[in-house]
Amino acid sequence: MTTRREFVKVSAATVGALGLGLGGCRPGEEEPPRALRILILGGTGFIGPHMVRYAQSRGHTVTLFNRGRTNTHLFPDVEKLIGDRDGDLTALEGHEWDAVIDNSGYVPRHVRDSAQLLSRTTGQYLFISTVSVYGDFATPDFDEDYPVGTLDDPTVEEVTGETYGPLKALCEQAVQEAFQDHATIVRPGYIVGPGDPSDRWTYWPVRVAHGGEMIAPGAPTDPIQIIDARDLTAWTVRLVEQGTSGVFNGVGPGSRMGMGDMLEAARSTTGSDAEFTWVGADFLNDRGAIFPIWNAPTGEYAALHQVDGSRALAAGLTHRPVAETVRDTMEWWNSQDAERQARIRMEERMERETALLEEWHSREA
Repeated sequence: MTTRREFVKVSAATVGALGLGLGGCRPGEEEPPRALRILILGGTGFIGPHMVRYAQSRGHTVTLFNRGRTNTHLFPDVEKLIGDRDGDLTALEGHEWDAVIDNSGYVPRHVRDSAQLLSRTTGQYLFISTVSVYGDFATPDFDEDYPVGTLDDPTVEEVTGETYGPLKALCEQAVQEAFQDHATIVRPGYIVGPGDPSDRWTYWPVRVAHGGEMIAPGAPTDPIQIIDARDLTAWTVRLVEQGTSGVFNGVGPGSRMGMGDMLEAARSTTGSDAEFTWVGADFLNDRGAIFPIWNAPTGEYAALHQVDGSRALAAGLTHRPVAETVRDTMEWWNSQDAERQARIRMEERMERETALLEEWHSREA
């Protein structure tokens, strides 16, 4: 079962996406009303490159602010300001932007400092938060007004599985205090697609492509919520184009999807001969078997994949078909070198899976 600790541990990871192209307007999208000056805090990790490319394709001028340590080869044509959110924001002084998109805020003090400084020169602040801000996942279909988690000591700055969500909630508050009606908070769930450094969701299309009998955990109807990084980032750019403020759960897809739907999309897209054997959640939990993304819709995390995203849909969030995400993720994955692919530990996982399948079938005999 996916635990909250597992979810938040890798949600903060950032590794660069390699050469991932984004076109201009997708079908049904309107052209931006005007070209904007957009500052991105971060911009060279997983979602940042998608965001930069989409903003550029819409005619916007992008500036990046970061420490200049990650993927420095990206975007040679983009203005880059070097600094540190922990005490060195000097490079941000003396500039004006129409909007800032904060992809790299995890510590409230850092976010407060940047928000207060930029509130004097920037029109809108969009903060990428997380659904992990919520205090629990016991109630299905909860919306943005659901209570967020808190810390006994709000001055804590160490990001752990327990503090990640509440710290993000405090970051949100810092943005809202500084920008008030011009603050936008986006709370994504599992972000997936080409370039994902975590391999959480990527495991599934890669495993399906290997074929053969495989464990499908739980039941086909177990809910799954994922959002393609390109859909998330394009929507955030459109939010600043429109000057939209408020709090939004950036989850997907647009309609309910079960584990069975996701696996079938992976099988049909990859042309695999994979055979799904549905193995009960209790059996897997009793053996400490953890499968990425999936979570049985029971217990403490029953609603982890049942977050209400209707407000985001009403604000223009759109989702590409899951099959397209599978296709593009596999194209990216197959372009990676052996060292990168080895990080998913597929052989090790499949050996464990084979042992579980043998035990499962012996119980049925």
